[in-house]
Amino acid sequence: MTNDLPPTIAIIGGGFSGAATAYHLARIGGDAVRILIFEQRDAIGAGLAYSTLDPSHRVNVPARRMTLDPDEPDQFSQWLDQNDALGDDPDAVLPDGRRFPARHLFGRYVREMLEPVLASGCVRHIRSAIARVRPSTRLGWALETSGGELYQADVVVIATSHPPPMPPEILTGGLAGQPKFVADPWAPGALDGIDASDRVLIVGTGLTMADVVASLECKEHAGHITAISRRGQRSRAHARSPVEPYGDFLTPPSRTARDLVRRVRRAVRPDRPWQGLFDCLRTQGQGIWRALPLAERRRLIRHIRPFWDTHRFRIAPQVDALLDRRLASGSLDIYAASLRSADADADGFHVSFKRRSGRTERQTFDAVVATTGPGHSDVLTSQPFLADLLNAGRVVVDPTGLGLPVDEKSRLLGKGGANDSLFVAGPLARGQFGELMGLPEVTHHAVLVANGIIEALSCVMASAAE
Repeated sequence: MTNDLPPTIAIIGGGFSGAATAYHLARIGGDAVRILIFEQRDAIGAGLAYSTLDPSHRVNVPARRMTLDPDEPDQFSQWLDQNDALGDDPDAVLPDGRRFPARHLFGRYVREMLEPVLASGCVRHIRSAIARVRPSTRLGWALETSGGELYQADVVVIATSHPPPMPPEILTGGLAGQPKFVADPWAPGALDGIDASDRVLIVGTGLTMADVVASLECKEHAGHITAISRRGQRSRAHARSPVEPYGDFLTPPSRTARDLVRRVRRAVRPDRPWQGLFDCLRTQGQGIWRALPLAERRRLIRHIRPFWDTHRFRIAPQVDALLDRRLASGSLDIYAASLRSADADADGFHVSFKRRSGRTERQTFDAVVATTGPGHSDVLTSQPFLADLLNAGRVVVDPTGLGLPVDEKSRLLGKGGANDSLFVAGPLARGQFGELMGLPEVTHHAVLVANGIIEALSCVMASAAE
């Protein structure tokens, strides 16, 4: 770093992970740091989850548990009140007082919290994608944008999270280019071509499936919807009223996946909602994860992750009620089934799938929507700068396959150990930290990363002064 300028921190990715890291860096470092955040979107902080403008897409946890600042847990709830943000959305508030607002409101809240540091110049938003990150002779790192612009930084934070969607090859091979085949349900206007009476197949039955059904309902879609996935599991709902976490899985922590599952099953209490047990697992998640050897972490991912995801990542009660209504009316079916073939002609999409019972069916649909989620297995090749770092041997895949290997301070691990000038914020660090997909965990992780960067920079400056 130079003597006449404060150290520069470059954050690649301006979704919630990157925005939260920038917010806490600015709060902790103040004028002592310069922060560059590279994000192609017009605004930072919303990312994929909170950039949707569909009013039917609601936050998946009560608003009182969502905040940009762990020291102010009620910050988002207070913002909702101060802005009368729910005045035109009475359905957002449940009878017990819990609030599940539209997701775009949380994105707006994050943007407004960042406005002061953007206005002051402490944080600078650069609307470009990063193509390359290389060691620099001037400063720690040289960053090149896709447009060829060059930037220098003392510290780089990798805060990208979700790679593009990866629909099953059976769909892309047989249906690619068809106007009513939706490969990316998050693309602007993705569902606009689906008519009110269309027979719709949704491939995938998780959170995104629920969002698609909610969007179609908002568009007054009345046709039949079929949703399939290998296990046929839909995301579970929150308890009917607030619950307290219960259970203890850290005294002592399990050393095998089998033992952990056994303890969870034994801890379930018929007189208390299971959601409280999972909330305990969530709060103790990092300790549980760190106690497991690598082989057991892999075993947990391979066998338990689908069941964990459907119980851990719950849907808003309003959306759950919608799914129940459509299931009861017969306008929605959810099956455990696997794709076998897909083709299209003038009569529609002809899709064969094998039910869990072993029976193979062939049905015709007017539209097909893929909701199988991002291609996490290709995360290092989906971003040009990560692919470049991978090819140069500067990054490797975490041994769990969940992202990038980091240490307990979220510093990237390489052949020479931890790198004090290269950090990972958000879900790409979950191989080390375990639970890093939920917003509360990502918020706390952003604080950890910000503190780690300031500490590393302080050590460098102290050494330079001696």
